[in-house]
Amino acid sequence: MIFLGIAVVLATICLLIKQYETRMVLFTAGVVMATLAGNPLAAFNAFSASMTIPGLIQAICSVMGFAFVMKYTQCDQHLIHLIANVIRKIRPLLIPGATLGTFAINIALPSAAGTSAAVGTIFIPILMAAGVHPATAAAAVYAGTFGSMLSPGLAHNAFVAKIAGVNVMEVIRSHAKADIACILVGAAAITLVSYLLKENKGYLAGAVGERFRPKVVLAVIPTLPVLILVVGATGVVPPLKQVGVPPAMLIGTLIGIAATRTSPTQVTKAFFEGMGTAYCNIMGIIIAAGVFVGGMEAIGLVKAFINLLINSGSLAKVAATFGPFLLAVISGTGDATAMAFNQAVTPHAPEFGLTIVNMGSIATLSGQLGRTMSPVSGSAIICASIAGISPLEVAKRNALGMIIAVVVGMFMLL
Repeated sequence: MIFLGIAVVLATICLLIKQYETRMVLFTAGVVMATLAGNPLAAFNAFSASMTIPGLIQAICSVMGFAFVMKYTQCDQHLIHLIANVIRKIRPLLIPGATLGTFAINIALPSAAGTSAAVGTIFIPILMAAGVHPATAAAAVYAGTFGSMLSPGLAHNAFVAKIAGVNVMEVIRSHAKADIACILVGAAAITLVSYLLKENKGYLAGAVGERFRPKVVLAVIPTLPVLILVVGATGVVPPLKQVGVPPAMLIGTLIGIAATRTSPTQVTKAFFEGMGTAYCNIMGIIIAAGVFVGGMEAIGLVKAFINLLINSGSLAKVAATFGPFLLAVISGTGDATAMAFNQAVTPHAPEFGLTIVNMGSIATLSGQLGRTMSPVSGSAIICASIAGISPLEVAKRNALGMIIAVVVGMFMLL
């Protein structure tokens, strides 16, 4: 049974590499393993259990609803252009500034592909117009697309908080320093690579279109929910300590309506559309990953893998770090690999001498970093398309920074 399970897992990885629909592949693999084990209901029960996880649904859906509102009111464009105007004025900051700016925006807009599209169409032409090679310009933006690690709406943060029995802000606080260290490493590495390849200047590009004039008041609105949650977590303002993720998103939405004078009807439609999209695209992967893990448990793979880690203490740290990292590089998705690992292995972290929060955090971070140097991820394809080059060229320029960053993250968290 163990060998049959391994064969199914390997086939699953191959199908993900070939870009088959993630949810379909994970769900089917889970059902196949459960059926081979003689207990197909294990997969279906896992499906039911994953559909209604209160902490996850509340955080993920409310954050995505808020993100859709920010897009509809164009507050996100004010934030993006404000940051773009700053880095445009200081040439040495162009490349690292684009990476750090993308990272910051990805916190408020926690979708790697969405951030790549929104930010890339502004930052990449600015960099190219300043003489930066297209591949480096695209890589600078792509390297910052794991800022969602600091977002309370990231599915992994909410999931780790759920299994650890802590508040989502506690999970974020535990890995925040590692996230910041990793983005600094990534920004420094892409800058160094650009200088070594002599791609930091000299490229001739067309002129950038008319500048958008951002309003600071509107640019601040996308960051308000995160600020409310951060301040609340510190306890400096006692009333904010009671504010959870959904209320913070609703407060931000109401302020957005008041500041932009947008039709409440349209904003309501946008908010609930975002919630529906979140359940479909993000919760859908979580549910499918739950079925996959249910199948692995039924066939005995999870127990065998945990026993292996228990008998090799140092292997647990390596597996939690480089397992999701390598699979994300190959498959182009950090979500499916990290979510499967966190569901199957992370709850047993104390048995390896690790905390659930730290093990879950490094699995999530390594998956995000691996995806950020994958040539087949949606973000890489979007950035490459905007720059007019191959996704592989973008990924190659990010490889050094992401490899160093994942090692730094492992030492800081484990």
